[in-house]
Amino acid sequence: MKKTYPIRNGMSGAMALFFCSTLLLCGTLFSGCKKINSAKPSAEMEEEEVVYAVTGYKTVTGNLDDYLEFGGDVSSVSAVDVIPDMAGKISSIKVNVGDMVKKDDVIAYVDASRPGMNYKASPVKAPISGRIISFTPMLGTTVSQSMAIAKISNTDELEIKVSVPERFISRIHNNQMASVSLDAYPGVTFYATIFEVSPVLDTSTRTMDVKLRLTKKDERIKVGMYARIHLVTETVKNATVIPSSCVVTRDEKPYVFVISSDSKQASLRSVTVGMTVDNKSEIVSGLSEGEIIVIKGQSLLNDGAKINVISMQE
Repeated sequence: MKKTYPIRNGMSGAMALFFCSTLLLCGTLFSGCKKINSAKPSAEMEEEEVVYAVTGYKTVTGNLDDYLEFGGDVSSVSAVDVIPDMAGKISSIKVNVGDMVKKDDVIAYVDASRPGMNYKASPVKAPISGRIISFTPMLGTTVSQSMAIAKISNTDELEIKVSVPERFISRIHNNQMASVSLDAYPGVTFYATIFEVSPVLDTSTRTMDVKLRLTKKDERIKVGMYARIHLVTETVKNATVIPSSCVVTRDEKPYVFVISSDSKQASLRSVTVGMTVDNKSEIVSGLSEGEIIVIKGQSLLNDGAKINVISMQE
């Protein structure tokens, strides 16, 4: 006899329906998830364009001077020590420091008298014409024939003595013109010319003595003043001159970034650099007057980079 189990068969149908509904629901969910993931915005997949902010500089032509700077003391071209003919005591002084004297003028007297021996005072005469720039002894001072009591110099012709380091001597020669500045007269420029270059170097200091003569007499310049010498050694005229900061080095070669006519792109261009003085460089080739180049912000650029010129520097 066949047995039936109605309750168990009814539960099996319900469970089958439950499982089918669950599978259908999961399929719908997975299908929805797959659709959402595949819907990425296209903008996120594109690479963003980078624009660099830079400062431009318009190239110009001009002169570029290479120079040397030294310091030296002002002295007279001729200066002579005055030495008495006789030892004794200074009995009379006839001049003051700064006085002009002529050759053979008496500037002092020396009394050579000693106890029991009286002598006529011996005159001390000026050996050259010029100005008394120093007079050491006072009345009653004992002097000798080996002692200079005064110094006379011709202050109409002044010179400046400088010591030039060995590495610069190849750039020094006679008749070079130099500008001179003095602390006593700030902002005033005087001029001098090289007239004597020592043929030997001082082995202890590795320097060479050079003398410059002031080109024009000026009462303001005094012997003993400290002078600053500005000596132009080379001049380049009508050259394309740019700030040295515009030049970048790539692969150990100099380049500049040239800004396009629409100011939206920077192109890397090879240049030849000549003389560089005071952060200014001469461009021998590769750049023309009037072209606009990048002076700030070029360190991050590559050839063809997009740029935004935010300012121009003169």
